[in-house]
Amino acid sequence: MAGITPGPKAIGSAIYSFAILAAIAYFSFAALQGEYGLTRQIEMHATEEELSNDLEDMRRERAALENKVHRLSDDFLDLDLLDEQARKVLGFARPDEIVIR
Repeated sequence: MAGITPGPKAIGSAIYSFAILAAIAYFSFAALQGEYGLTRQIEMHATEEELSNDLEDMRRERAALENKVHRLSDDFLDLDLLDEQARKVLGFARPDEIVIR
């Protein structure tokens, strides 16, 4: 009984089982770590949320800039904003003001 070797049917069954296990392992890994896997989808959702937040910030900034441009246009001139921008950009100050830097 010590010299019993497995038959061809047993070896074929073992190879078939190993191939099935290898395929399951490969597809499981691909489902988690592959190009379209679960990990990649989580990263893409996080990136999408971050970009959506950036887009909203940029839309608010654009609206603020459009408002400022409108207030400095020829049709509608906001004198307070003009005074603020002249002081900021050109460094203007009134004679009775003290400038602290």
